[in-house]
Amino acid sequence: MKRRLATAIVVWAAFLFAVPVLSSSAVAEVTQRQMDVAQQGAEVMPFSLPATTHIFTKTADGGIQQVVTKHHDPKQIDLIRGHLAGIAQQFSAGDFEAPEQIHGNDMPGLAVLRTARPGELKIHYRDLPNGGEIVYRSDEPRLVAALHSWFDAQLSDHGHDAMGGHDPGMMHHHSMDASTAE
Repeated sequence: MKRRLATAIVVWAAFLFAVPVLSSSAVAEVTQRQMDVAQQGAEVMPFSLPATTHIFTKTADGGIQQVVTKHHDPKQIDLIRGHLAGIAQQFSAGDFEAPEQIHGNDMPGLAVLRTARPGELKIHYRDLPNGGEIVYRSDEPRLVAALHSWFDAQLSDHGHDAMGGHDPGMMHHHSMDASTAE
């Protein structure tokens, strides 16, 4: 009985020490990619990544991208709003260069999004009290799938500075007002 207990303790201890060793290389790899993205993002995004959170919510007809401050900071809010409003205009014109500069030319979803014909992908910006958001909508399944792939890549690349939003049943239809940019 004592021998079985000793064996169990040795096996359990080996497991406990092995898990951090096995996972540390995976964490280092992800961390390096995220550090690279943060460095490249600082050249494209004027606001502070550590002071903000990116929220990516997939919807049945596209998705919602929000950038909000973690703590009330009017300067960061202004920087977020200016950046997202400009990005919405660029994306509406089929220009996806900004995410390529941050995430690379082979970022999932971008190649398909570039193929959108006029009117197939609707992109609208609006201010939020603590930042801004871009709403993406399409009736084309290939574009919705591309947006979802693009959101997944953003979540992975931005790490702890990003989170997935929740759209119960993916049936959420986000309201847009007249102040949205096309």
